Amino acid sequence: MRKNIVAGNWKMNKNLQEGVTFAKELEAALAGKTLKCDVIIGTPFIHLASVASSTKLGVAAQNCADKASGAYTGEVSAAMVASTGAKYVILGHSERRTYYGETDAILKEKTLLALANGLSPIFCIGETKEEREKNVHFDVVKKQTVDALFGLSAEDFSKIVIAYEPVWAIGTGLTATSAQAQEMHAFIRKTIADKYGKEVADNTSILYGGSANGGNAKELFGCPDIDGGLIGGASLDVEKFIPVIEGF
Repeated sequence: MRKNIVAGNWKMNKNLQEGVTFAKELEAALAGKTLKCDVIIGTPFIHLASVASSTKLGVAAQNCADKASGAYTGEVSAAMVASTGAKYVILGHSERRTYYGETDAILKEKTLLALANGLSPIFCIGETKEEREKNVHFDVVKKQTVDALFGLSAEDFSKIVIAYEPVWAIGTGLTATSAQAQEMHAFIRKTIADKYGKEVADNTSILYGGSANGGNAKELFGCPDIDGGLIGGASLDVEKFIPVIEGF
């Protein structure tokens, strides 16, 4: 059975001390609850080791380099991420694609290095508002998936978590309707099944990212092909994040 997952992506927020305090407060707030999902927090690089050692929650880096090591000033390798105790890495977020020019070819290399170092990639795909209006959103999402991930073996692909994030709904307050989100999640799962077979597809967790919050999480997570969320703004506040986690 595929896992239900709620992953927070802090982006470039919280200093080190704030991050450690938040992780401890979140863990304490969840201690008395029966969770129906795995909870992951995606922190900036400088937080990783401290947060990973201070909580039993899942911890993700927000990126990693597309090179294993070497003269790449300012970069952080997948091996470095793994050495902190983090188990996940967010790859292909639309902000990385848009602001830093990350291509499917670059993301393919990052994915291979992440897997080689025992990390589970949370791999982001999604279309822009313009692409949806042109009715090419399915083509865009399929291409992102195929070009970056479909060179993997079935065994390696089974370690991937997919995050569908309609770019037009990230940080805008707009959210895909549950019907729109379910339609795309079902399409992604079918695309995976066509390549790797029904069993692999049925066991792949596909998360929704795009202004999900405590008010819409239950409806979104109730859809048959939505296995959780990659949460931005609502993951920065314990009191706002918990209702999302309780969407299950």
